[in-house]
Amino acid sequence: MYTIFPQKKSRVLWVSLFVIPFLFLAVHTDALAAQAITAPQALKPPDNHARSAALMDVTSGRLLFSQRGDERMKIASLTKIMTAIVAIEHGDLDSTVKVSAKAAGKEGSSLYLKAGEKISLHNVLYGLMLRSGNDAAVAIAEHVGGSLEGFAYLMNKKAEEIGLTNSQFMNPHGLDQEGHYSSANDLAKLTAYSMHNPDFKTMVSTKVKSAPNPHDSWDYKWVNKNKMLTMYEGADGVKTGYTRQALRTLVSSATRNGQQLVAVTLNDGDDWRDHRNLLDYGFAQFPLTDVVKPGDPIAGYAYEVTSGFKYPFAAGERERLEVRLAPLRQGTAPYRLGYRGQLRFVLNEQIIGSVPFVDQIQLQGSLPDDSKPSIAEPSAKLSFAESMRLSLRALFLQGGSL
Repeated sequence: MYTIFPQKKSRVLWVSLFVIPFLFLAVHTDALAAQAITAPQALKPPDNHARSAALMDVTSGRLLFSQRGDERMKIASLTKIMTAIVAIEHGDLDSTVKVSAKAAGKEGSSLYLKAGEKISLHNVLYGLMLRSGNDAAVAIAEHVGGSLEGFAYLMNKKAEEIGLTNSQFMNPHGLDQEGHYSSANDLAKLTAYSMHNPDFKTMVSTKVKSAPNPHDSWDYKWVNKNKMLTMYEGADGVKTGYTRQALRTLVSSATRNGQQLVAVTLNDGDDWRDHRNLLDYGFAQFPLTDVVKPGDPIAGYAYEVTSGFKYPFAAGERERLEVRLAPLRQGTAPYRLGYRGQLRFVLNEQIIGSVPFVDQIQLQGSLPDDSKPSIAEPSAKLSFAESMRLSLRALFLQGGSL
């Protein structure tokens, strides 16, 4: 994600789409760092049976629905979402995991690994996510983190990095333990982050996985416990969970028409039905809109945006999108790297992202001698404010499109 370079307020131009309805500009955001605003509940979301719930768009990181979303709760095996992404990012998937006696003897759901057994990190992660093996979780933690405590440290560092504010991890499996908790909003953010990793995304969408079994003549065969994969069109993850204290927990994901959503419920006795309804609601009310594409030019000038942007607008929101045009000063480090400024985008008084713009190389030298000065390189005879006025006027005259 590109950093938004600070500009003085007097040097930022505002364009309101309420005044200019044809000027549809957008931003590039990242689910990790997105400060996306919570969507309005103009149309009432479906009722559910969960104590806590959340619904998020993966591309933008926008929280579409939240019900007690920041409440700290026990999350059972949803913990393994964090276990998997930490292991993928910190471990070598081709490395060999040696199962300890401590791992082999872990209570609860199990792959029935044996002490001394050797299995690739790649395969044991499938067992973790498809069959929710607690023995797999301990073996992974010891292999990647050196110990359960070392791995818990990595889990909490990742939580801090992603921006999870209501989460603390004490173990890699999710069995009830004092001080081990997360929230629906945090789990939605964690899952949206993890879904950008291709290895994680492939694992959680797999329905059946086979792996070599060193103790018998047949291979391991792990069937995914996540029923959403077979009962909901477009479903592609993520994780089930249950303990006596947490009760039923579920994170699911689905992709339709190029849009991926993540739903979370905690303590929900009818989670399969609730997730179908939540996902249906998200796809219907917040379709992902392709607003700008990489390389789109700024009308009338030899500049182009560097990133595309898609955003899940509710009805009537796109028309209220506002744009700040923020040029860079010559001589700054980003300018020397080739950037010429940013288009910043605001919805309901909150910045939802930005798109940098650069020189449009193919147009250099093609403008007539008496052409208007560009946004990033105003004529020496014009003040900064005047050059900005001309830039904005050009957007109006050219239909305001990118």
